[in-house]
Amino acid sequence: MLGPVETRSVSPVFVGRTGELDTLNDALARAAAGEPQALLLGGEAGVGKTRLVEEFAAAACRRAAAVAVGGCVEIGADGLPFAPFSTALRVLRDALPEEFAAAVAGQEEELARLLPELGETGPGRHDERGTARLFELTARLLERVAARHTVVLVLEDLHWADASTRHLLAYLFRTLRTGRLLVLATYRADDVHRRHPLRPLLAELDRLRTVRRLELARFTRAEVARQIAGILATEPDPAQVDEIFERSDGNAFFVEELAVAAGEGCCTGLTDSLRDLLLVRVEALPERTQRVARIAAEGGSTVEYGLIAAVAGLTEDDLIEALRAAVGANILTATPDGDGYRFRHALVREAVADDLLPGERSRLNRRYAEALEADPTLVPADERVVRLAGYWYHAHDPARALPAVLDASVVARRRHAYTEQLRLLERAMELWDTAPAEVRDALRPVDYADVYPPCGCDPATTPLRYLDLMAEAAAAGRFAGERERALKIIKRALRLLEEEPDPLRAAWFWVQRSRVVQALARGDGWPELSTAQDLVRGLPPSEVHAEVLAEAAGWSMLHRPGPEAFAAAERAVEYARMVGAREIELNARLTLGGLMVDAGDAEAGLAEMSRVREDALREGVRSVAGRAFVNLGSALQAVGRSRDAVPLLREGTAFAREFGLVDAEAWVWGNLSDSLYTLGRWTEAADAAEHALRVGHSAKPQGAGSLRLAQLALARGDLAEAARHLATAGARYGRHDPVPQQSLRVVRVAIGVAAAEGRILDARAGLRTALEAGFPPGTQRYAWLLLLAAAVAEADARALPAAADGRAEVLDRLRETARGLTTGAPIWLAHQQWVEAELHRAEGRDTAEVWSRVVAAFECLDRPYDLARVRYRLAQTLLAEGGEDGRERAVELLRLAGAVAGHLGARPLGDAVARLAQRARLTLAGSPRQAPDPADPAEALGLTGRERDVLRLVSAGRTNRQIAEELFISPKTASVHVSNILGKLGVSGRGEAAAVAHRLGLFPDGTLTAPAAG
Repeated sequence: MLGPVETRSVSPVFVGRTGELDTLNDALARAAAGEPQALLLGGEAGVGKTRLVEEFAAAACRRAAAVAVGGCVEIGADGLPFAPFSTALRVLRDALPEEFAAAVAGQEEELARLLPELGETGPGRHDERGTARLFELTARLLERVAARHTVVLVLEDLHWADASTRHLLAYLFRTLRTGRLLVLATYRADDVHRRHPLRPLLAELDRLRTVRRLELARFTRAEVARQIAGILATEPDPAQVDEIFERSDGNAFFVEELAVAAGEGCCTGLTDSLRDLLLVRVEALPERTQRVARIAAEGGSTVEYGLIAAVAGLTEDDLIEALRAAVGANILTATPDGDGYRFRHALVREAVADDLLPGERSRLNRRYAEALEADPTLVPADERVVRLAGYWYHAHDPARALPAVLDASVVARRRHAYTEQLRLLERAMELWDTAPAEVRDALRPVDYADVYPPCGCDPATTPLRYLDLMAEAAAAGRFAGERERALKIIKRALRLLEEEPDPLRAAWFWVQRSRVVQALARGDGWPELSTAQDLVRGLPPSEVHAEVLAEAAGWSMLHRPGPEAFAAAERAVEYARMVGAREIELNARLTLGGLMVDAGDAEAGLAEMSRVREDALREGVRSVAGRAFVNLGSALQAVGRSRDAVPLLREGTAFAREFGLVDAEAWVWGNLSDSLYTLGRWTEAADAAEHALRVGHSAKPQGAGSLRLAQLALARGDLAEAARHLATAGARYGRHDPVPQQSLRVVRVAIGVAAAEGRILDARAGLRTALEAGFPPGTQRYAWLLLLAAAVAEADARALPAAADGRAEVLDRLRETARGLTTGAPIWLAHQQWVEAELHRAEGRDTAEVWSRVVAAFECLDRPYDLARVRYRLAQTLLAEGGEDGRERAVELLRLAGAVAGHLGARPLGDAVARLAQRARLTLAGSPRQAPDPADPAEALGLTGRERDVLRLVSAGRTNRQIAEELFISPKTASVHVSNILGKLGVSGRGEAAAVAHRLGLFPDGTLTAPAAG
């Protein structure tokens, strides 16, 4: 419109920044090679961030990269949700239309929350996972677009970013793994004060090794001289350079301002501050231009031409003349699309805005709001409601601001910008008492309260209540992760409900309180759920009633499965059907099916869970479908149908990934790891566990991934790695909310690690903790494995003197506990037989007949590692009982067990097979794991260097004290080594150990090897 306007203050010479530009170009090269890059560029206002980005973007375009730039938008003091991403995605769609269309295919409804042009947003689901789902889909979109084409995504002015934008950026930086993508975000460092919301994000990103952070320094004197020369088109006087350098302190923007002032004959010492210098340049403009500048400063970081025209009230010619003067003086600049204007630098805008009088600011905001209401087409459709709310709020007009702010909260909710929704709802609660009663009475819950707690009244005709706002705000806070704020709102609501009793509303708030308390690790949430149940007891069926029962059933399934949980799930299904709450019904049916499996009615329970999954997929209830994949896969694994579980769980990972169900995907990966481990596909199991760790958004699914890795490490004999993963799992599960399916598995692996390290007393302590907590009905799938680990530990420690005290009591408790567990599935029956066989072994009275029954039970199941373990035990008893037939059968059993151990990398089992074969002088022909080289029989026995030294002295008849003195260790340490040696040799005393050493010729020359370290 204005045509070319001469400007002089931008230097035509790009000064300095060589190192930073090299870093950016290096990152671009890495991204082009398929390694995603993440960079943060910080610096004080005016230091040259934008100019550096422009230079880099131009270079990237020359290298055929698609560059998409989006800036955070400031509207008064309000950031527009997801504004930089929305802008950048528009640019990306225009630059790579075919790739973009293919990447969003099938997810248009969800991604329309970021890019409204994709169509109408679906009703979706508002919960804690809604935002994570949107973030995951956005990350996948960028990865797909950048699969074959290098993409540079630039997000500017993070210091103005809304919380949703900050959270999405953090998610991208943490999760991007593939694609030719570079993400560069800029921020104004001097604005990030101690309490600035961007500060925690920067601290978090600093801890990520994948994120590089650049800080732009001010110019040196030499660089300032070059910049001045470029601006003035002549070599500056050294004294002038000194003066400008001193005044600007090397800030590039202030160098420009001072250089222009000097070039126009102004004294650089004319003003008291650089801020005044900026105002002096504005005040030098014609009065009409100054007025337009003040209007633009209050309108936001970018203001459309039509909106400026409507607010200014000038004739078109006068407005264009004023704008031409502002652009010519480099105060304003046209936006890239040519539809609006923004200040060339935010510092100028801030100086002009700060100079407005309070009354002037509210008057300008009112005029902006009135102009926008008169003609909504003046601003982009996706910004209209949010900007109108901001203008009316800052105009200090509660009557107009309250409905506008509530409208904006609905838009934020639809975009899953829950933090912004919470802020807007808190603003609405602030305005509530000052808004006229007739305005409040005209508001309806159906328009503003998505989580409106049903109370027997029509939300389309009943006036909106303050409690409805509180309910919406509490839910928004919970969904946004602002749990402290949510809890504060919930507590206030419950206090109000004590004054005006409303059981249904109160029950709804108690359910929310239960969820928040659990999320904050301040309890298990049951007291709150119990209160909610008391409140709805005896009331007619309602959606709240059904939700309370479903929550109680779901909680009980995890914490205390049994008859009460079953009854609650049945009632939840019944009530949900009565009131037509389909999603609650599906969730309750899924819970009911899982409880049926746990109760031993496996076929009926699995059938019900399968029907729920099919119904949820057909009806598009994705959250329930995701949970169904998790729970059904787990149930199949629980009853020994791992081979059926694997394809289902594979389908579940694809489904969860496609629809951004991040935590569901992590849980599915964890369950898939379990099934693959059972089937003997350990490499795939480890990969699945790593996926669970990588994609998990919450701590508990990540804890499940760590626990699977601990189990694998234990089976492979890497005890240090097993202990590390076990500690990580325990930390992620936490201690505030123990759940049997997690705590029992942690204890089981902990017992295995302790036993493998010879710490039988620690293993018993873990067992004691589990027995004291008890095994609720339905936890047999975890209880059998824990009892088995404890029984194996006791049997392996039979030769250790330290384990003799208390062994009988432990074995009795194990037997007693085992009698109380159900054996309703073949796998549970097999585990019961295995536990009993290990208890016999711990007492020294196991027989080939006992172990034959266990082997027969596992031969019918698809569990190669478990079968190999029990075959090894059967071979051991056959050899002990003697007989040629038994010996021949033992050879075959050991050959099979050794083959499995070698294939899986199960070193402890493989070593045990090799040692037994060597002691019995058996040749395991055809086994991939042959008996060790007889030149080093100690290694075949699994003896460490230190244990070899101790055995040498034991064979020479030394006592523990004599061994300690000779090897410079403590008697206690010597005793531990002797106990470990007895266990590895499978003997019960020092004399037998000496005999084995003699028979194998361990110390033929009678010399003692050099002491091993430690």
